Amino acid sequence: MSKIHVMDEVLANKIAAGEVVEKCMNVVKELVENSIDAGSTEISIRLVDSGVKEIDVIDNGIGMDEEDAKMAFQRHATSKLKKLDDLFNIESLGFRGEALPSIASVSNVRLKTSNGEVGTEITLSGGKDMKVNRCDLQPGTSITVSDLFYNTPVRLKYLKNLYVELSYIVEYVNKMALSYPHIKFTLTNNDKVLLQTDGKGDQLKVIYEIYGADITKKMIPIANENDDYMIHGFISYPEVTKGNRNSITTLVNGRVIKNNELNKCIIDCYHTYIHKDRYPVIILNIEVDPILVDINIHPTKMDIKFSKIDSLKDLLIKTITERLEELTLIPEISVRDNYSVSEVHKQIVNREKKEELVDDTKYEEIQLDFEVHEEKEKKKKEEKKQLEESLPFDVEEEKEERIKKMHPIGVVMLTYIVAENEEGMYLIDQHAAAERINYEKVLKEMKENKPSIDLLIPIKIELRKDEFILAKERLSLLEEHGFVFDEFGFNTILVRSHPSWIPEERAEDIIRKLMDLIIEKKDFDFDQFVWRMAATTACRMSVMAGDYISIDDQEWILDNIRYCENPFTCPHGRPTIITYTKYELEKLFKRQLD
Repeated sequence: MSKIHVMDEVLANKIAAGEVVEKCMNVVKELVENSIDAGSTEISIRLVDSGVKEIDVIDNGIGMDEEDAKMAFQRHATSKLKKLDDLFNIESLGFRGEALPSIASVSNVRLKTSNGEVGTEITLSGGKDMKVNRCDLQPGTSITVSDLFYNTPVRLKYLKNLYVELSYIVEYVNKMALSYPHIKFTLTNNDKVLLQTDGKGDQLKVIYEIYGADITKKMIPIANENDDYMIHGFISYPEVTKGNRNSITTLVNGRVIKNNELNKCIIDCYHTYIHKDRYPVIILNIEVDPILVDINIHPTKMDIKFSKIDSLKDLLIKTITERLEELTLIPEISVRDNYSVSEVHKQIVNREKKEELVDDTKYEEIQLDFEVHEEKEKKKKEEKKQLEESLPFDVEEEKEERIKKMHPIGVVMLTYIVAENEEGMYLIDQHAAAERINYEKVLKEMKENKPSIDLLIPIKIELRKDEFILAKERLSLLEEHGFVFDEFGFNTILVRSHPSWIPEERAEDIIRKLMDLIIEKKDFDFDQFVWRMAATTACRMSVMAGDYISIDDQEWILDNIRYCENPFTCPHGRPTIITYTKYELEKLFKRQLD
């Protein structure tokens, strides 16, 4: 008797559900993507108990007739792919035809849909016992998924607690709202509104709804393109950071994706601007010909492979780096108004009545500030360009001062230099500022093409055979930077020469560390290693907090920090300088009462 047989369709769908549906967020994702593909302009997601008990997704899309509605629950049934070539030019969010049958196999599902001519209602329990009825002609589709994983208790057991499941859903819907600002999204859990956008196409307004006023004020628009890619979106000032990479939202042709290589590229653009354990807030839209990306590598369709990814990375680095270099990044100290208890109580009482009006007013103020700031930046560029064009000689490339000249007043707590100029008062961290100055000096020396040092006695590094094989393959990463190696036996490498910036007394330790890195990391970045070395060296040679410095030392720090490429943070991302503007000081002392 034959041992091999074709699996029952319901069993196959349950196995497929393990790939497509791992948590409540996956159900929301698949249903919302179907709604977007259906041309919806309004999508409502209603949850009961974070979606564990019930998920209801309602849209106003094109809907389906009875035949399509029934076919939608068949495995691999889709309207988005018709021939093999379509797989290489995917413009829709869904295309596999697995989501609905997979979801239906592990839950109870009720679908109501209408294309304007006929209304169809379909109910299934565990993917079986399909019942078809007529329903009203309300345009669009409504899908209710209840009792998720009721018939697969093992998967139900491994769901996170309700708060974690809800956080996954909120994070995903937030990103979809950022990707499709022209769609009105409403997300509720147990009748409590968690997100509501107006669908008017203003991405900055969506950022405001998600992140609030403080972060929205600190977002910077970016836009650029090359022959292969077009990018646009918003990046945050370095002072606005989060504790994890979830603050980086990457959208490719409207699809929310996660790509570690792109995330690393974006974070590297903020190198020395932010602390290594912090991450910027990024909303990045990437538009590309679908033929240059492959989204058919994982059932969730959140991973993606790029053709010509180096072209995209170069565009990102150029755009973000140049944008950060244009800005003055000194954090300003804001002064909060002091309210009496009665005033605060009055605000709380009136908040619900005026919430929508207040929110709109705040956003309009932010948008106005945003536009004024952009106009100032544009005017600065135009004035600089006009000045250079009017000069009868070529402008020499000199370091441009990023901060106006400051005059030292003194030092407090043997750490912070107090300084002033016509714009206000400054506090400068003496160690962080000196570290930044020395870092840029050391880094420049390291990157200069100086002759390598030939070693009288080579440094011998013994490795395991597997490590030796990997090291041989990747030694070229170091040889192009001034290292010379020889093989010695089956598992030993001799170092004959090394770059002159490596101190002789630490040469063996540094080279051994480099060997470990190129063996461990296939994508090892030598430049980043040099940056870290320069930062460590600069830290050791700089004045420390608690050290006494004279007025001449203070002037040296203040004069040199102004001409640094990035005078606003130390090499480790801590701020070097903060300011109290004249207005804020006058407000503190009640000279300004508005």
